[in-house]
Amino acid sequence: MVLLKLAFASAVAYGVFRYVNRERPLRRAAFAAGESTAGAVEVRNAGPDSMRSDLPEWDKVDQASDESYPASDPPASNRFT
Repeated sequence: MVLLKLAFASAVAYGVFRYVNRERPLRRAAFAAGESTAGAVEVRNAGPDSMRSDLPEWDKVDQASDESYPASDPPASNRFT
């Protein structure tokens, strides 16, 4: 009986939380303003201009890695070639 009351209280709390936050837009950590795409999966453009944070340095290996995401293989170039 205690578990049922706890489950009901949790469901009510979650419903209230969703109701309060229904109009708040999502802010993704990796996306600069205006860089998210509509759809089931949000995708951001590659490059440092599409990121919210400013990076101290950005080279062609970083660019290749960013362009290959979410591929399973790393980029062909690396810092040693």
